[in-house]
Parts: sequence; structure tokens; C-alpha cells
Amino acid sequence: MNTKKLLLGLLLSGSLSGFAQQNTYINVSKDGKKIELTQAGVSFLAQLPLHCIETEFPNKPNHTIETSGEVALSPKQLHPSFYGCLDWHSSVHGHWMLVKILKSYPDLPETAQIVKVLEHSFLPENLQTEADYFTKYKLAKGFERTYGWAWLLKLDEELLAWDSPLAKKWHKNLQPLTQVIVQRWKDYLPKQTYPNRTGVHPNTAFGMVFALDWARATKNTEFESLLVQRSKDYYLKNKAVAAILEPDGTDFLSPSLEIADLMRRVLPNKEFSLWFNQFYTAEGLKNVLQLPIVSDRSDYSIVHLDGLSLSKAWCLQGIAKQLPSTDPRKKQFQETAVMFLQKTLPNIANGNYGGDHWLGSFAMYALNQ
Repeated sequence: MNTKKLLLGLLLSGSLSGFAQQNTYINVSKDGKKIELTQAGVSFLAQLPLHCIETEFPNKPNHTIETSGEVALSPKQLHPSFYGCLDWHSSVHGHWMLVKILKSYPDLPETAQIVKVLEHSFLPENLQTEADYFTKYKLAKGFERTYGWAWLLKLDEELLAWDSPLAKKWHKNLQPLTQVIVQRWKDYLPKQTYPNRTGVHPNTAFGMVFALDWARATKNTEFESLLVQRSKDYYLKNKAVAAILEPDGTDFLSPSLEIADLMRRVLPNKEFSLWFNQFYTAEGLKNVLQLPIVSDRSDYSIVHLDGLSLSKAWCLQGIAKQLPSTDPRKKQFQETAVMFLQKTLPNIANGNYGGDHWLGSFAMYALNQ
């Protein structure tokens, strides 16, 4: 039997518990500041989006039904590119993950399968239907605002940064949808009076992080200026944030760390350090450095807390880069980020679709920071 098919079968049946043999899947640097996937680890994670991108059901659609004629529309009819992986945004970041893997690890055994899956998703007619969705339905203007919007721009950015004929073709085909999403951002931010400080999908800071990365990568200075100004409007005067209250029971983002991860992109290093010193209380910072407790990974909402560990890891790595070398928190954040990864990676892909359909993307993003 093909080894990869056996691996996937064990994975999906729950017989293989995540990175149970993580010593073959990851390498940790001697100083404890860096953790990397091995090729075997990449192959293991690649199986997650490869399985779910073409899995239409179960599905959690976010479509607001406007007429009785829409009741019969299937997820695949509404979203021919991003219908799998339980929901639209998870499908989008599953696609980002496959692009990242294909770009960074071109010699995997799964390469041909990845290309085949992406070729179908990036068909121009499919992506045009995805773009039309946002204008065809009156109530779709707020669809996936802003979490799905953010991941779509991260996918576009990844394709743009890859000098390959396939990537150039896929990037071109994605543009109708990308431009719709950018316009949605531009329409929304000027009227968003208050940021969303939640630890789940509507979190404003997380969405703006990815949007700002995209604006700078594409040299869209108008959009960049809007994002920078709104970031300052929302967060520049924030002090003694209530991080002692984190997390909520279904968080996969830290509201406070997401803000800091955004502001490190907005402020020069010295200004950021001054801002950061006032942003957290000692008790609040100590609290967010604690590993979340996940009581039931079969619960589709509680398993979010594994994602919280991974998103905390990438925020802490990014913040550490901006702190001066004399700041003792720099090493502390780096070591804590690696600890979060080491503790959480063994729980990735444990045979429960509630986590398997999306956590691989979070792991891949965290490991690439």
C-alpha cells in the first residue's frame, strides 16, 4: 500500500494522533529559538488541505438567504473554488497553505496532487463566480468580513511573491476576486468607528495585519495609508489593555497580541517599544504568555484554543523581532513561542474534522514566522 495513502488513512481514522512522532516532523534549534518542519512534517500537514479542499460536506455556509430560490443552492454552486474545508475562510487559507508548500518544498511526493487541486480551484470561471458572489447577492457585502478577506489577500500575496509560470497564471486568475475584496476593505474601514476586539473571526487587528502586508507587497500606497491611519485611530492611545481577561472559551486569536502584532508594523522600532511598554500591565502580559488549556478537541469550538496557541506563537515571534536586543522580553517571547509550538503541534490532525480542516494552516504560518 502507498505509504502516503496509509498515513492519510490513519490520520483520518484517528489512529494517528497528530505529530505523534514529532521528532521526525520537526527540528528545534540548539538555542531553542527556532523550530522547523522536516520534509516528512510538511508532507504530513499537506494532507490536511488536500483532503478537505474537495470535501463539500459537512459544511457551515455563511450565506444569508434572500429568496426561497436560494435555499437549494449547494456550497459548491455558491463557491466553486472555496466550497470545501467546512467553511469559505478555511478553504481559502487551506489554499494559501498549499501554495506555500508548493513554493517552498517543490519536491514533495504530493506535488502533482497539489498542482491538480490548485489548477481546478484557480480556474478563471470559478474565480469569477467567487468575485460575482459579492455583488450578485445584496447581503453579501459583509460576507467573511474581515477574516476571510484577510486570508484571501494573504493567498494573493503568496502567489505574487512566487516567480513561477503557474503562480503568475493563478495570480492573474485570482484578480477579479482580489480586487472585489480590496474594495470591500476600502468601503468598510472609513465607516468602522470602533474595532472588534474579539478573539475569533471578526477581530479587526488580525485582518488589518494581513491587509497591510498585502498593501505593502503590492505597493498599493493608498490602501496602505488607510490601514496605517485606521490602526493609529483604533490602537495608538491604548494603554493597560485588559489582557488579564484573556482568553474567551473559543478564542483562536489573542485580542491584545493581535493589536501588538499590527502596531509593530505601523510604528518605527523605538516608538513601538514605548507604545508596547504602556500597552500591557505586568499581570496582563504574564497571562497571555500562558499556554491555553484545551479540554475537548472533538468539540469544534473548544479546539479553537489550539489555534490560539499557534497564533500567539507567530505574534510573539514578530513582536520579539521589533524589541531591542537589551530587552529581556525578546528572548522570553522567542522561547515562549517555541514552547507553544512544541506543545501544540502534537495535537494537530488528531482525526477530528473540527480542527483538522484548518489548524494545519495556522501551524504552517506560525512555523514560517
